[in-house]
Amino acid sequence: MTSVTNVDTAEDERCMAQALDEARRAESEGEVPIGAVVVLDGRIIGRGRNQVIAHADPTAHAEILALREAAAAVGNYRLTGAALYATIEPCVMCCGAAVNARVARVVYGAADPKAGAAQSLYRLLEDTRLNHRADVSAGVLHQECGAILREFFQKKRS
Repeated sequence: MTSVTNVDTAEDERCMAQALDEARRAESEGEVPIGAVVVLDGRIIGRGRNQVIAHADPTAHAEILALREAAAAVGNYRLTGAALYATIEPCVMCCGAAVNARVARVVYGAADPKAGAAQSLYRLLEDTRLNHRADVSAGVLHQECGAILREFFQKKRS
């Protein structure tokens, strides 16, 4: 894991709780319960929840939608100094978007051993071959973030 300085655990948990609220909204809409928020200077500037079904759009991941809303809020695609919080480890597409947005940090709850590109399958956010890197913090509220997904898929299977 990338080392991160000046991490405020209480602030990370507060922001992840907001991402979990977005995940619950996604679930109530019949989507896979994944949520994300973008935070800049202690303020949430973007929110997103999975909406791939509702939008018939494979790119409508929570992280992408939160980054889009944040970019619109600041009027710039560069989100320098911002942190992206996601309830699950971002995939290749979402990590790529975080790199292109120039976020400072990516914070996630549950690891994703099948699709995670921050640390599980790849380490895209730390790759020195790319033009930008982001600090990574993993495991924030991981129990809650993992539980909402497990319970969702258990319901789907039964």
